[in-house]
Amino acid sequence: MSEQDERAAAARRIAAGPTPSRLVEAGGAKPPSPAIGAEGDPPASSELDTAPATAAPFDPLRLCIFATIALLGWIAGPVALVVFGAVGFAGYWKARRAGLTRSKCYLRDTRLVLAYLAVLTAAGLWGVYAAVHSLIA
Repeated sequence: MSEQDERAAAARRIAAGPTPSRLVEAGGAKPPSPAIGAEGDPPASSELDTAPATAAPFDPLRLCIFATIALLGWIAGPVALVVFGAVGFAGYWKARRAGLTRSKCYLRDTRLVLAYLAVLTAAGLWGVYAAVHSLIA
């Protein structure tokens, strides 16, 4: 069998399989069985419905993010507070102008979030000023 024939056979096997939307509904792709690929028949819907439905464990990603931000704040001091506050303020400002009025942030109302981030940025700027002033004096 030539390489072109092998590619054509592989393309037929793939085309005979489930559509991507069926794989997403089933929770992931399964390797094709030889019987399905050889005969060209798509798998029965019951075969896709038997995927194990295990709940994913809780991923404490936010805790890792908080720890990283704390580390950056410890290393960079008030400069990090200015940067994170200003970036957050700009992001919420843009989102508010696009129509966002409720946030997933603990403060919920985007006006409160903007005020909070403005205060953080101002505190960071004061910290930078105080640090520079203490170095000069």
